[in-house]
Amino acid sequence: MSDDLKRGLEGVLVAESELSYIDGDAGKLGYCGYPIEDLAREACYEEVVYLLWHDGLPDADELASFKSWMAGVRSLDDEVLSVIRDLAAADEVPMAALRTIVSTLSAYDEDADHEDVTDLDANLRMACRITAKIPTALAAFERYRNSDEPIEPREDLDHAANFLYMLNGEEPDEVLAETFDMALVLHADHGLNASTFSAMVTASTLADLHSAVTSAVGTLSGSLHGGANANVMRMLKEVDESDADPTTWVENALEAGRRVPGFGHRVYNVKDPRAKILGEKSKALAEAAGDTRWYDYSVAIEEYIGEEKGLAPNVDFYSASTYYQMGIPIDIYTPIFAMSRVAGWIAHVLEQYEDNRLIRPRARYVGPKDASFPPLEDR
Repeated sequence: MSDDLKRGLEGVLVAESELSYIDGDAGKLGYCGYPIEDLAREACYEEVVYLLWHDGLPDADELASFKSWMAGVRSLDDEVLSVIRDLAAADEVPMAALRTIVSTLSAYDEDADHEDVTDLDANLRMACRITAKIPTALAAFERYRNSDEPIEPREDLDHAANFLYMLNGEEPDEVLAETFDMALVLHADHGLNASTFSAMVTASTLADLHSAVTSAVGTLSGSLHGGANANVMRMLKEVDESDADPTTWVENALEAGRRVPGFGHRVYNVKDPRAKILGEKSKALAEAAGDTRWYDYSVAIEEYIGEEKGLAPNVDFYSASTYYQMGIPIDIYTPIFAMSRVAGWIAHVLEQYEDNRLIRPRARYVGPKDASFPPLEDR
């Protein structure tokens, strides 16, 4: 392998962006210049979506208008609900179902057939509908596969609280709603990760917004990108069901050649700043419920992996126990990731449309050359 070949495009600069700032050595993350710690503590998800799409925080009137706009387009057409019902009946994998649903939404979006795919106003209207409808679709899918009817969205609830309401059939308390909202803020964007890049590649061909988001969902479905949070929770449940303490369990797992999910990151060389915030939330939820085992297991595993392998946890590690303590089914953790990250996907696509150039890298051919083509009878 030659020195100029970069497998996985690691370290290769392919774009400039005003959206996410990441310092992997210092463990810093910011959206549009605002530190993630401040946004997680002070901003709601809708505020962050507005920030990413408009490159600026909204004032009170703008935020109220934006939240009202999003809340007003949450409902799904009956035809879309029918597709979701069929996917649930077929026992489709949640991320595959979400991929199909996002693509289906295009057929019922009044702006989907506009001639100029780079038209900002049309794209912002579609962006709002896509972002608002994904939680409704995901909650409906979960309820259908449990033989329950979907719950209509409420316009008086914020984005995060409304999803939990549609999922569980009851309005969440303030702590759960705030925690889930913070999780959505933390996952909203993260530079040129694989799913964001795939959305940009699709958009660079001047494909439409629904196509770009569908590409991103498909990319996020892969186990090396979006599935780590679910795998972390499955691991914690294995620990809980075993007779070993967490440290011994992980030691045995590593000796058996298993990979411990939720550790290491292509960008961060230290602890993911989002993991720090979610760790605190996981602890608070555990203490409030009077059951700290999932948090305790996580801390023990983090300390062991840090000492033995020199690896720090990423955002998936503590989002697992946080979601589990909120009663969210494990196999929709990754769709919830998509439900949040769609804001960032769309923001990067809008940037791509604004200054577009077809993304078309090259590969070095290393196969045979000048082969003689044999007649069919001689093969």
